[in-house]
Amino acid sequence: MVQGEKSSMRRYIKIHGIVQGVGFRPFVYNAASRYNIKGYVINTANGVFIDAESDKQSINGFISEIKNNPPELSDISKIEIEKRPGLGYKDFEIRMSRDEGGFIPVSPDMATCDDCLKELFDEKDRRYRYPFINCTNCGPRYTIIKDIPYDRPLTTMGKFKMCDSCEREYKDPSNRRFHAQPDACADCGPQLIWEGAGMLQGEQALQKCEDYIRRGKIVAIKGLGGFHLACDARNEQAVLALRERKRRYGKPFAIMVKDADAAGTLSEIDSGERALLKSRRRPIVLLKEKPGVLAHSVCPGLDSVGIMLPYTPLHHLLLRDLDIPLVMTSGNVSDEPIASDNEEAAERLKGIADGFLMHNRDIYARIDDSVFMYEGGAVPVRRARGYAPMPIIADNFADCRQILAVGAQDKVTACFLKAGYFFLTQHIGDLDNAMAYKYFKDVIARYEKLFRIAPEVVAYDMHPGYITTDYAGSIEGKLHVAVQHHHAHIASCMAENGIEDKVIGIAYDGTGYGDDGRIWGAEFLLADLEGYERLAHLRYVPMAGGSLAIKKIYRIALSYMFTSGDIYNEFIDKINSKEYKAIKWQWDRRINCPEVSSMGRLFDAVSALTGLREEAGYEGQAASELEAIATPGSTHESYDFVIYDEEGMDIIDPSPILKEAVLDVKNGMELCIVSTKFHNTVIKFTLAETDAIRKKTGINKVALSGGVFQNRFLLRGIRLGLESQGFEVYTHHKVPPNDGGLSFGQAAIAALKTRR
Repeated sequence: MVQGEKSSMRRYIKIHGIVQGVGFRPFVYNAASRYNIKGYVINTANGVFIDAESDKQSINGFISEIKNNPPELSDISKIEIEKRPGLGYKDFEIRMSRDEGGFIPVSPDMATCDDCLKELFDEKDRRYRYPFINCTNCGPRYTIIKDIPYDRPLTTMGKFKMCDSCEREYKDPSNRRFHAQPDACADCGPQLIWEGAGMLQGEQALQKCEDYIRRGKIVAIKGLGGFHLACDARNEQAVLALRERKRRYGKPFAIMVKDADAAGTLSEIDSGERALLKSRRRPIVLLKEKPGVLAHSVCPGLDSVGIMLPYTPLHHLLLRDLDIPLVMTSGNVSDEPIASDNEEAAERLKGIADGFLMHNRDIYARIDDSVFMYEGGAVPVRRARGYAPMPIIADNFADCRQILAVGAQDKVTACFLKAGYFFLTQHIGDLDNAMAYKYFKDVIARYEKLFRIAPEVVAYDMHPGYITTDYAGSIEGKLHVAVQHHHAHIASCMAENGIEDKVIGIAYDGTGYGDDGRIWGAEFLLADLEGYERLAHLRYVPMAGGSLAIKKIYRIALSYMFTSGDIYNEFIDKINSKEYKAIKWQWDRRINCPEVSSMGRLFDAVSALTGLREEAGYEGQAASELEAIATPGSTHESYDFVIYDEEGMDIIDPSPILKEAVLDVKNGMELCIVSTKFHNTVIKFTLAETDAIRKKTGINKVALSGGVFQNRFLLRGIRLGLESQGFEVYTHHKVPPNDGGLSFGQAAIAALKTRR
């Protein structure tokens, strides 16, 4: 107890931010005991409210404790303190939660904490090897919440009645499971179920799953936000079978290993990557692979592998028992949402998995694993489990209208803005089928309900053919704001970095609809959050076949050839003569040949013309493989390029790059050197054009965004090159640079355009 003055004072404290599901009320209760505070703490839909009464010194110490030492998983955005007359409270209590119709952020699901992990493997502990062990510091949150406030009856744990032992912990303020809503044990909580050749429960179910994996079989495992498909990552036959059954051709698989040291046997890992890998949010981290350990088909053609550590007790048991790396990929057929319900998984995955390790704790919100890379800090590639629905807070947007932004067509997320909180949804994916579109609408409805959002404005991509554009148009009675694709990219980078004044925005990606009706993708914009001016771009190329060329990338190579007039007969000879004639006829007449200025398509053209890859199994495959063979830090020279003026617009013509690259290959140069020279050239013309724009405009701030900036060679080279020239450079660390961050930028732009 802290000794203080005798005169009593009372303060009503309102705490906003991520303060539910993180042990905040128990923390407040125990702090109140230490500082001799009387009154109460309560969860509401607007935050955690504390009515505190004591002497001045105790009150000040209590408030300081809340501000400076809150629970690890909490994130306080604002504290409001009101003076109130004393009431003479006799004790301090945790009161029943109440719903006042407001909203409060919800904690993401968090990886198993060290305390729970210690108990999990302690033979003397009553939760020894219990696969659903958790406490206020870890475990499921977002995936089990049906509504706020966050109390057990409003979660999928509501059907499990706590045993006497668990209930004692739950009611004991000194216990770390005090008011832990998913609290359970083997006597009263969820149980494992095996369905394969027969049905088993508990430890027997786990052992059967492990036996299947050792024998080279594929198993569907229910996790926090859905099912994974798992197999031995060293077993080429098992990995190939998984690819065939899942219809995932070429795209890399993620790997789970038991700890960071095990990750180090599979990959090169520096201190920043190790810290990210071990963080409580446990994302998949893209690491440089060490050859010869994993099956070749885990990540064919790439030099990096996505690795994650266990984040549930079940994962820890599996990886500790098996002690091998596991493929741990989303439980779905490619392009479908992840399966989350037991019956749904049994139906959708029956042709893929040889057996199912399920449990009877329902998943209310399906969510994929997050994916990050580390380049100048953590950079999200896919923002999902462990991060969503954690908001991005920007007080300068607090007085804006409520916004819904719906993203584009691929790598879709939606984003809501309310009272300065940007709620970026989890990764939803490509909206290529009815199942994905339903998931998209379900996630939007869930966020609106959970955070009490009633959008006044709907923001969307200006592309007229996107399904998200149609969806936005179907919402009546709202203000509608169309946002140019690359402006949204730059705005997302600006908003996450708190930049409001003008920047030179460099947007490098695959395709985005331009305001001239053409397809953009390598853009230099003078931009702020309210508008932009396009100052430079790659030369337009009519792309034969439109979107078909994204997979048949030899069509892009031919389009560049026809545009420049540089004809490479060795390349033409590889193509079926009838198809070549059809493509040429189509290109000459500009039939389904949209004009494109795209960095992603330039990478495709280089890959095809140099013989690296002529068709892509997934978007970005050629670019990823081209990056994989480049050698960062190399002193190899670059290729020539031309920048010319066209009616006040700088045009970057890559024709000399392609011509020289083809000649290098013809003369026997190794592809790794060709790739390095090409990457160096992109860096070189980016720096040259950015400097030219600075001289014209006086702007010294640069924002880098777009999916191409997932290329670490380019991101590092451009960032460091610009910084060496004295530019202030801003990159992504909160939202993905790809289209997964697009809705965030749309929301920021729409907010300012419709501000009252």
